[in-house]
Amino acid sequence: MATLTISSKNYSSWSLRGWLLCKMAGLSFEEERVPLDDPDMKAELLLLSPSFLVPRLVHEDVTVWDTLAIAAFLNEVFPQAGLLPADRAVRAHCLSISGEMHSGFANMRSALPMNIKAHYPGFKVWAGAQADIERIVAIWRGCLTAHGGPFLMGAAPTLADAMYAPVCSRFTSYDVKLDPECDAYRARIMALPLMQEWIAGAQEEPEELEELGAEF
Repeated sequence: MATLTISSKNYSSWSLRGWLLCKMAGLSFEEERVPLDDPDMKAELLLLSPSFLVPRLVHEDVTVWDTLAIAAFLNEVFPQAGLLPADRAVRAHCLSISGEMHSGFANMRSALPMNIKAHYPGFKVWAGAQADIERIVAIWRGCLTAHGGPFLMGAAPTLADAMYAPVCSRFTSYDVKLDPECDAYRARIMALPLMQEWIAGAQEEPEELEELGAEF
């Protein structure tokens, strides 16, 4: 049995990405939670530190952390799961947009922090974050057009969809207006059984974290 260490299901976008990848790969694993009052977890959620503690996967004699590293490892162990597309050109596209999500969009992350249980109708997005949103929408449109949908790389979810799943959650929480094609993609991801399982877990967490309320 493998072990995946995660933090808050309601607030941690990186935990969601790692968890989705493990589930999509078909890995049987136990969840280990970082305590909600752990100072390192608070630093992660406040965007004051990189996600160096979570997600972290222990599988047999291997320990791997960082979402892209977990994806690469799982693709080696479970190549049949298709986390990375088989076609070289499509795989390159998948890795490129996943890397862009991994290292970019700081304004959007700061202005629209992940909070699955929250809903802010008519939320006003400031200009810096709006530029990030427009870039994400352009990525989604380009992928859906190039690969035919219904997921970013084609017929089945891949690493790219796991990387952008927390964005779908943010767009839902903050009532971000999207064109019909992108809004349908957002709804499709949110309706996935795995996303619904994660959301149910988030709903069971405490309503708020002490000392973090102002940030969320």
